[in-house]
Amino acid sequence: MAEIVTTAIKRIGSTVSRRTGLTLRSPFAQALGHTFHTLTRRSHGCVCPVFGFAMLCLDRLLDLIIAPDRRGCGGSAALPIDATRGMRDFSDDLRSLIETLGLGDLHLIGHSLGGCVVMQYIIDHPQQVRSVTLVATGSPYGFGGTKDLEGTPCWPDYAGSGAGLTNPEMVRRIAEKDRSTESDFSPRRVFEMRYGKAPFQPARSDILVESMLSCVVREDIYPGDKVASSNWPGVAPGTKGVNNALSPKYCNVSGIVDIDPKPPILWIRGDVDQIVADQSLSDVGTLGAMGLIPNWPGAEVFPSQPMVGQTRAVLERYRANGGSYGEEVIADVGHTPYLEKPGEFLQLWLPFLQKY
Repeated sequence: MAEIVTTAIKRIGSTVSRRTGLTLRSPFAQALGHTFHTLTRRSHGCVCPVFGFAMLCLDRLLDLIIAPDRRGCGGSAALPIDATRGMRDFSDDLRSLIETLGLGDLHLIGHSLGGCVVMQYIIDHPQQVRSVTLVATGSPYGFGGTKDLEGTPCWPDYAGSGAGLTNPEMVRRIAEKDRSTESDFSPRRVFEMRYGKAPFQPARSDILVESMLSCVVREDIYPGDKVASSNWPGVAPGTKGVNNALSPKYCNVSGIVDIDPKPPILWIRGDVDQIVADQSLSDVGTLGAMGLIPNWPGAEVFPSQPMVGQTRAVLERYRANGGSYGEEVIADVGHTPYLEKPGEFLQLWLPFLQKY
């Protein structure tokens, strides 16, 4: 069977198997500072916080499942993130892992930011990818600051995107390893209210929150630096850290439409996702329209980013250029379909893997 490389996203996207399973360390991987956790057919009962429910069902289908921690999270080293490279630091890390382990003929699956990483990876290395699964993926044009299906920026300096928009109270609480529910900005509360259909309290919430807290808070890792702007809302992306890397100033993976060969793509999302949506509650365009950020310049200047629409438009171009994709929407599901309705997720994902 083909290997599966699972690249995961954001704070809950650093997938970790702490107590069981095989930890792979090679001299090259150690030089990069990565710890790579794998699940094999013999790894019954391993805990993978992000894809755990799905992974435990795959014993008879897959020989090897790899779920790497993103740099600056989990068991990986606190390497700096050059935001000006967009998703390329993460794509290069993934390539280093694949080469170190001598893997090929891959199925790739990425969630949220990890979806953008996977798209960057197939732009850089399309040859040995058997299939791609995008789960609640970020837009090909990054997060924030664009206004149409083509990813046109609202402002020339991409104000309204990047690390400067991250809530400082949440950042502080992540740095302090806050496990409480005393504030709406406590990581656990953010997880419960935003990452799934609220109230979201899966069986393994404690492990998932620990994964969020494993993120290193540092200017060159999370969330990043910021630049003052004369354009609303007054801040533009800097050049360091993951949240700036996701700014459309640097993140544009719409180039997947031109790659050759084009692996088949399955896009799975929830219909009530609050994070990646056409009116995301994390998008300043949405918050401005709601009156929560003052002096909003209006929908003609700074609308909500049409994140889902942008992804669909790029995938339609991918299809028109000879590729194939399918979009599957799971009802009453937010940002983590594999945790909220793992059975329905697997019913969509497994036949896709078996087909390719």
